[in-house]
Amino acid sequence: MEGFYLFSIEEVLPKLRAFARPDQLEGMARYGINIKNRIGVSIPELRKLAKEVGKNHELALELWKTGIADARILASMIDDFSQLTETQMEVWVKDIDSWDVGDQVCMNLFEKTPLAWKKIDEWSRREEEYIKRTAYGLLACLAWHDKKAENQKFLEMLPIIGRGALDERNSIKKAVSWALRNIGKRNFKLNEAALAEARRIRLLDSKNARWIASEVIRELESESVKNRLNKKK
Repeated sequence: MEGFYLFSIEEVLPKLRAFARPDQLEGMARYGINIKNRIGVSIPELRKLAKEVGKNHELALELWKTGIADARILASMIDDFSQLTETQMEVWVKDIDSWDVGDQVCMNLFEKTPLAWKKIDEWSRREEEYIKRTAYGLLACLAWHDKKAENQKFLEMLPIIGRGALDERNSIKKAVSWALRNIGKRNFKLNEAALAEARRIRLLDSKNARWIASEVIRELESESVKNRLNKKK
């Protein structure tokens, strides 16, 4: 029953720790994941626990406050997006200190609120690495999952993509590429627009920009993407 909170923080944390795999932390670090304050719970195990716990906004807030990365991902899975406020989004994004936590929060929670579009623009202008990374991760998630969004929404995001392409930080470079590739895989019109933006980015005086352009053009011109778009016609 929604609104009936069966689990408390005291009950959920031991369940979370039961899935801990500290032996996995070294491997996670090799992928650029921050392993500080992390116990090594896999995403499938977190999803399993989230399903058991159910939606619980208050518990999500408590889990986030623990500072444990695994608990924060779980918080994004169980939170109720209808209770998500702009203040909460600002508090959470400032706490993000690893790309994977940011991406999970985006796909599990932030992409579901109408505030998402506003936050992409705002956060893409910030200098803090993971706040800026979250902006582009959120755009990538919307391009991937929001089937009802009009083309114009994504066309308006292209200048934000171009701005991010000049950032030399690796985590942001990868998120910018991810966002532009996902936009270009929605339909032929956006494919054409994304490729045009990639070709423009390729001319910028930036090694990162050229890398982004190369990745985007290679994928969006591939036969697999063309075949997928043809099936959507």
